Amino acid sequence: MKKLTAVVLMFSVFYVCTIVSAAELDADFYYQMGDTHYSDGEFDKAIEAYSRAISLRPYLYRAYYNRGLAYYKKGKYDEAIADFTVAESKYPQNAELFSNRGLAYLKKGEYNKAIEDYTKVISLSPGVVEAYHNRGVAYAQAGEYDEAIEDYNKALAMKPDFVNAYVSRGVAFAKKAMADFRKACEAGNKVACDNLKQISQ
Repeated sequence: MKKLTAVVLMFSVFYVCTIVSAAELDADFYYQMGDTHYSDGEFDKAIEAYSRAISLRPYLYRAYYNRGLAYYKKGKYDEAIADFTVAESKYPQNAELFSNRGLAYLKKGEYNKAIEDYTKVISLSPGVVEAYHNRGVAYAQAGEYDEAIEDYNKALAMKPDFVNAYVSRGVAFAKKAMADFRKACEAGNKVACDNLKQISQ
């Protein structure tokens, strides 16, 4: 009887392991399918495949990350942020993850959160020029022009031919000037009012 029980137990363990292995294989299959669809620009199909992989293996963090990328491409920024945040628990030192989530926050207009993510990127990978530029954009959108200009200067010091940083810095200078002229104009300075009108045009 003991031998029979042992055999049954061994078979049960083997059966369970076989099921787990099959689920693991299926999860990998759907994950790879998701990668293929993503590469082909079929983001809806990629999201569906990654979701199937996650349903089979809920802790497949790279599937959350890649599904987040697909959601971002679809303009579904809340879903992208949610997936990036799940992936963060597994990859807390992944600068690219924070960079992509920062972009999603920028798109949503959540500038302070974008600044936090780009600051994290810079702490993890100080040589990523785009992180300074993108944080500068977030600062500028939040009305913090001095901080934005400082970040654009850092980006240009690292990459002098970074054209977008010149454009962004020029816009930040103009907006800062407008803010200053507006204050002076409201105080009754006609020259400031004229300059404000000219810049606005």
